[in-house]
Amino acid sequence: MLKGIDPLLNADVLYALRAMGHGDDLIISDTNFPADSLARETVLGEVLRIDRPAAEVVRAVLSVYPIDTFVDDAAARMEVVGEPDTILPVMEEVQAEVFAAGGPKLVGVERFAFYDRAKSAYAVIQTQERRFYGCFALRKGVVPPEEG
Repeated sequence: MLKGIDPLLNADVLYALRAMGHGDDLIISDTNFPADSLARETVLGEVLRIDRPAAEVVRAVLSVYPIDTFVDDAAARMEVVGEPDTILPVMEEVQAEVFAAGGPKLVGVERFAFYDRAKSAYAVIQTQERRFYGCFALRKGVVPPEEG
């Protein structure tokens, strides 16, 4: 255990989050997402796991991870097929965590476009979220220099 670090953030996840640079994407997926096969195409090359619901994982990640403020799609959700404007409860819960961390509104990304974004991401964290469409992309921002 470490002081000040959410215990959900295991060593492999912390390594990946620290290694990522500005503009790199992190995918947080539900348990049905093809995380292992798509993660093989990412920079990290392997799937990471945190066995908790999506919103809890997002909260833990955002406790140490800045969201990009230079692009409009820094926080995204996979759209419901055929219903791009539908916002499911899992999406509402994750949106609340993103807002609580000072992040933007989640933008919708069509399912196959989301898969493409996942393939070019730095890393994929698969959660134990069993609700459908519990898949999100968070683009890393910067940590500003200390004032003074």
